Amino acid sequence: MSATDLPSFSDVVAAAGRLQGYVLRTPVMRSPKFEVRVNRQVFFKCENLQHMGAFKFRGAMNALLQMSSGVSQVVATHSSGNHGAALARAARELGWRCIVVVPTDSSVVKIASIIAEGAELVSCAPGLAAREAALATIVLSTGAQVVHPFDDARVIAGQGTAALELLAEYPNLQLLATPVGGGGLLAGTALAARAMVPQCRVVGVEPELADDSFRSFKSGQRQGVQGSPPTIADGLRGSIGILPFALLKKNVDDVLTVSEQSISRALRVVLEDFRLLIEPSSAVPVAALLEGRLGEPGQSIGIVISGGNVDLSRCPFLSS
Repeated sequence: MSATDLPSFSDVVAAAGRLQGYVLRTPVMRSPKFEVRVNRQVFFKCENLQHMGAFKFRGAMNALLQMSSGVSQVVATHSSGNHGAALARAARELGWRCIVVVPTDSSVVKIASIIAEGAELVSCAPGLAAREAALATIVLSTGAQVVHPFDDARVIAGQGTAALELLAEYPNLQLLATPVGGGGLLAGTALAARAMVPQCRVVGVEPELADDSFRSFKSGQRQGVQGSPPTIADGLRGSIGILPFALLKKNVDDVLTVSEQSISRALRVVLEDFRLLIEPSSAVPVAALLEGRLGEPGQSIGIVISGGNVDLSRCPFLSS
C-alpha cells in the first residue's frame, strides 16, 4: 500500500498484525460515577496509555514498517507534538534517522518528548503552510521519506487498529466518537466500525475555534483553517487531510463542535471520575458527551481517548 492510496478495512487488519509486538493493547476503562453523570454506558479506549502517550505511535510505526530501508533511512514529518514524538520513537527502534518540523506554538511538553526520542528538530512559524514549506526543504536536502501525520494511508490504517481492538472487545457499541483534527484517527476508526459493527454510528468532534471538519462535513467540500487557531486542544489545530476527508464523507455519521469552556470542563470531569489526566484534544469528544450530544440515554458509547501528553502549565483548572 502506498501513502496516497485510500485505505480499506483490510489495511487496518493487516496493520494490526504488523504492529503486534510494537504497540500496546491499551485498556478500556469505565467509571460508574461518570456513567451516572451522562446517563449512558461509556467505554474509554485509553490511548493516553499507549507508547509515547498517544495513539499516534500506531500509525507512525505502521508506516515505517512498510518502508524500504534501501531507499533512504531518513524519515521526516511536521507535527505539533504527538506524531513527531511517535515517529521519532518508531525510527529509533528501527535504527532510522528522524527529522521533525515543529511550529513555534507547540506544547513544551510535546517538544521535549520529540527531543528525548532522538529526533532532529526544525522550527517553523505556526500554520500548515509554514510547516509544509519547511518539510519540503528538508526532503530536498536530505532525500528523507515523508510520513505525514494524517494524510497517509499507512498512518490511517495504523490509527484504525485502536478502534479494531475496542470493537473486538465490545461489539455492541452503538456510537463511537473520536477527536478530529487532521482526521487520521477518525478515518481509521470509521473504517473499523463500518466493517465490524455497521450499525454503530461514528462521530467526530472538534473545537469550535478549529471547525474545518465540521464545515467540510456539512458542505461536502473540504475546507481548511486559517493560521493556527487559538484552541487549548493544540493537537486539533490542523486542517483535515485529503484522504481522511474522502473517508469521512463515506463512513462518518456526524461531526460536532464544542466550546473551549466545555473542553476545560471535560478535562476536570475525567480527572475526577476516571482519575485520568488527559490532554485537551482527548477531552473534546468527552465535552460533547457531557453536553448530552453523543448518543441517547442508556446507549453504549465508545470514545477513543487520543492522548495524555499534558502541559500542566497550560492546564486551565490547575492554574485557576
